[in-house]
Amino acid sequence: MQLSWLLAAVLFAAAASVPIDRPKAENKAEETPPEPPDTGLYYHRYLQEVINVLETDSHFREKLQAANAEDIKSGKLSKELDFVSHHVRTKLDELKRQEVSRLRMLLKAKMDATMEQNVQIDHLGLLKQFEHLDPQNQRTFEARDLELLIQAATKDLENYDAAHHEEFKRYEMLKEHERREYLKSLDEEKRRAEEARFQELRQKHKEHPKINVPGSRDQLKEVWEETDGLDPSEFNPKTFFKLHDTNSDGVLDEQELEALFTKELEKVYDPRNEEDDMLEMEEERLRMREHVMKNVDLNQDRLVTLEEFLKSTEKKEFNEAGGWETVDETQVYSEAELQRFEAELAAQEAELGRRAEQLRRQHQDLQEQQVRLDAQKKEYQQAVLQMEQRKTQQGEAPAEELKFQALAPHAAPADLAVPAAPGQALEQNHVEPPQNQQQPSPPQPEVQVQ
Repeated sequence: MQLSWLLAAVLFAAAASVPIDRPKAENKAEETPPEPPDTGLYYHRYLQEVINVLETDSHFREKLQAANAEDIKSGKLSKELDFVSHHVRTKLDELKRQEVSRLRMLLKAKMDATMEQNVQIDHLGLLKQFEHLDPQNQRTFEARDLELLIQAATKDLENYDAAHHEEFKRYEMLKEHERREYLKSLDEEKRRAEEARFQELRQKHKEHPKINVPGSRDQLKEVWEETDGLDPSEFNPKTFFKLHDTNSDGVLDEQELEALFTKELEKVYDPRNEEDDMLEMEEERLRMREHVMKNVDLNQDRLVTLEEFLKSTEKKEFNEAGGWETVDETQVYSEAELQRFEAELAAQEAELGRRAEQLRRQHQDLQEQQVRLDAQKKEYQQAVLQMEQRKTQQGEAPAEELKFQALAPHAAPADLAVPAAPGQALEQNHVEPPQNQQQPSPPQPEVQVQ
C-alpha cells in the first residue's frame, strides 16, 4: 500500500498514493503496484525507501491520512514518528546509516579527484551541505530527519520545473549558436541555400492541425473520443476523471495529467521528421502540464482532486475554443540572452584552449625528457656491455700458457731459446749470453817447432 496523495505531493509530486478499496474477483491475481516514477532528486532512492518503510506502520499511516498539506510541510506530522513500532524505527535507522555511508563515499571520491592524496577529510563538515538529513546524528533516524527530508524534497521539487526550463533555454541557444557558426563557414551561395532549407523545415514544422488548449473542453473531449473510444456527445467530466485516475487514488498526479496531452503532442511532433525536435516535445509537455496545474490545482499541491477538476470545468475558459501556442512560436530567449550565452561559450572555449596548450607543452616536455632518458639509458647499456666484455677477456686463459722455470747455474743459453715460428730467421732464435758471463777464448793456431 502506498502513502496517501497528500504526502506524495509534498515529497515527490508524482508517487502513487493509497488506493481506494474496491471489491476484487476471488480468483483474480493481485496486481503488482506500479513503480513510482523517479523524482530526479539525488537522494531519490533514500526518499523512496523511507516512504516504503513508513507505509508499513498502521499508526503513522492513519495519522497521515488525517493530516493536511500544512501539517506535513510544517513538520507536525514528523512528531508522529515517535509512536511508530520499534521494528520500523530499526529499519529507518539502518536506512539512514546507509545513506550517510553513501554520501561519505561520494565525498571521498570527489575529494580524491580534486585534492592530493592522504588529505584528512572533515566528513561532518561536508555532510552539512546535504539538507535532507541531520548530520549531527549519523546513527539513528529521528523526527528531525523526516522533517528535513520533507522540507528538502518540497523545495527541490518546486525548483525542478524552473531548472528544466533553464536547461531547455540553453539547449535552444546552443542550437542557434551552432547554426550561425555553421553558416559563417559557408560561402555566399551555400549560405543562401542553407538558409532557404532552414526556413523550409521551419515552415513545414508549423503545418500541423490545431492544438487545443490543455485542460479545455475541446482537448478533453478529443481524448474522450479518440483515446477512450466514447461518444463525444456523452462527455462527462466526472466519468472522465475516474477513467484517467489510472491508479485509483482519487487524484490526478502529474504523470496522469501529462498522459492526457499525448494526442495534442502527436499533432506537432513526429520522431521520423527531420524538422521535429523531440526535446522541444518534452518541453511542450511540461508547459501543458504547468498550464493545467496553474488553472486547476487550487491549493498548489501538485495534484488535482476530483473537486478541483469539476470546478475547473465550470470556468468560462474551459468552454472557450482557443488555440495553444507551441514552444516554437514562443520566444524562449532574447537576442541579448543569446549574446551573453555566446560570450560565455567563447570564454569557456578560451579557457579550454589555454588548458589544451598547457597540456600540449607538458606533453612536449615529457617527450623531451623521454628522449633524454632514452639516450642516458643507451649510454648506460653500452657502458655495462663494455664492462662485461672486459670481464670476459680478463677471465679467459691464452691458447698456449708460458711456463717460467728457474735456470741451472751453468745452464746453456740455448735452454732459454723460444721455439721460432716456421720461416723465421735463425738469428732471431739466438739468445745473447748475459754480459757478466765471460766469453770463451777463440782457439789459437798450433805452432810447430822445427
